[in-house]
Amino acid sequence: MLVRFLKNWTLPLAMLSGTLGYFLFAKVSFLGPTKPYMNDLIAFLTPFLIFAQLLLTFCRVEDLSELKPKRWHGWMLLFQLVSCLLLAFLLINFSMQETYKDVIEGAMVCFICPTATAAAVITAKLGGSASTITTYTLLSNLLAAVVVPLIFPLVEPHANITFFIAFLKILSKVFPLLLLPFFLAWLFKIFTPAIHRFLLGFPNLAFYLWGVALAIVSGQTVRSLVNSDASVSTKVLIAFAGLVACCLQFFLGKNIGGHYKERLSGGQALGQKNTVLAIWMAYTYLNPLSSVGPGSYVLWQNLINSWQLWKKRKLDS
Repeated sequence: MLVRFLKNWTLPLAMLSGTLGYFLFAKVSFLGPTKPYMNDLIAFLTPFLIFAQLLLTFCRVEDLSELKPKRWHGWMLLFQLVSCLLLAFLLINFSMQETYKDVIEGAMVCFICPTATAAAVITAKLGGSASTITTYTLLSNLLAAVVVPLIFPLVEPHANITFFIAFLKILSKVFPLLLLPFFLAWLFKIFTPAIHRFLLGFPNLAFYLWGVALAIVSGQTVRSLVNSDASVSTKVLIAFAGLVACCLQFFLGKNIGGHYKERLSGGQALGQKNTVLAIWMAYTYLNPLSSVGPGSYVLWQNLINSWQLWKKRKLDS
């Protein structure tokens, strides 16, 4: 009974444990999340967990032709670009209160933010195509790598990082983590089929590794919210903008993907975001307070993922 409960509610329990873990360890001096060695451990552990998740997921890709770009990829890329440009236009051309500016900046980051590298794990769990979402993840990261260094400095001119440096920085944060496990999975399949078959013997492990990573990210999100100097009302408004952006992108992603018989993959491709990268972009280019938007997005997208998993279990039972 306990094992079944943990299996069915992995994501909500992961978010809850990460939140409670922050408040517990923040009171213990030698485990406090502000300690440098704790930050170093988290910085190492999170990419390792994502790498392991993707390796296990990519081992299940049967044919390289599955990675061919689809027409719905283009429509979603267009939406990300247009929504970002529209909000940037408002910020550049209209004067507004600082609070509303931070709200719009938070939403803008959520829209242009690329798909999470681990989105393929949840997509596979829901019964969608992990390969097509992997292709979109690559494309959306390329889009963000070009658009963000070009547009964001126009919104906040104080940013002093060049386009080329920012382009390489974004790619360096994502592509090794996305491409290396993919190539390794195919090397295993071609040259060491015994290892490949062994990894295929753990169909649910990638999902539980994602749960562990989610607990860590949830703790980091709570820490950033608690340590922020902004007023509660401002945080709530920015978090609400993150909620609107999240619901809208899942809705549009499912509907666009549904026209091409890729409803599940479309929803995850547009809705599930690399919030760690989004928070970095907000801190680098915009008012750091806008990072509350993608920070809250962690909660919203995983609540939606939890609901989708619950719905799928109900349909399967």
